[in-house]
Amino acid sequence: MHSVLVLISARGALDHSTVAAARERLARLGAETGAADWLADGAACDLPFAGLDRRHAAAAVGETLAGVPVDLAALPTAGRRKRLLVADMESTVIANEMVDEMAEIAGIGPSIAAMTARTMAGELDFAQSLRQRAAHFAGRDEALLGQAATRMRVDPGARQLVATMGAHGASTALVSGGFSVFAEEIARRVGFDHCEANVLEVAAGRITGIVRAPILDGPAKPRALARLAAAHGLAPDDTLAVGDGANDVPMLRAAGLGIAYHGKPMAVAAADACIEHGDLTALLFLQGYRQDEFRDG
Repeated sequence: MHSVLVLISARGALDHSTVAAARERLARLGAETGAADWLADGAACDLPFAGLDRRHAAAAVGETLAGVPVDLAALPTAGRRKRLLVADMESTVIANEMVDEMAEIAGIGPSIAAMTARTMAGELDFAQSLRQRAAHFAGRDEALLGQAATRMRVDPGARQLVATMGAHGASTALVSGGFSVFAEEIARRVGFDHCEANVLEVAAGRITGIVRAPILDGPAKPRALARLAAAHGLAPDDTLAVGDGANDVPMLRAAGLGIAYHGKPMAVAAADACIEHGDLTALLFLQGYRQDEFRDG
């Protein structure tokens, strides 16, 4: 069959009755369904189907399972396993927004956090907002960066996602609109092959408040994805991108599979699949990996 409905839960909520309800809804819509294929007991299941538009199928089953803590996506069966992962960092690979962490330590948390939230929602221009937020730290000791770095929390499943895709021949890249001082550490810690981020200038032990040009913003992210894909001889369909904010939208749209991870509304609207309940290993299930294929990072 040419399509598959993937059901994922991180809370043990996925049982045979849930899968049966999904199959019944597809059948009522006129789809032909195949046998359920459990990728992980109680956590992830593939349900092949044919004869129904994938978006229509996902929306209908989503209505049926409303209130059940299960993520779902309807995807083509061909080419599910991607050969390039490009991931956003903040609120995706890590739980933090690092400029907000810096601001909280510096005693200017609320005003900076409000700007960050509006930027991620698409209400403010990303590059302009980043410059404005960075300027608030001009003259502060660079030790602030080290203090903030101690707060970084890698999201569950990030290491397994990167390690598993790498073990199966994929390349992995962290492409962040945040600062390189944090992104490079997370890339090393999680195991990414490649890292790109913005450079916050430091001189004579002090933060200058200047973000070095060019700024890696929303339009720059799909260019990075295309450049990395070309470097590995890959077509766009071979790529997977994941992010949460408005600045990730161009990258999600450019990828063969764009995933919003606990995304803001603009990212959710642009994505091929949305993960709200599962952790980052959900991206492996979406690609058809079985739990016994996972690698620990």
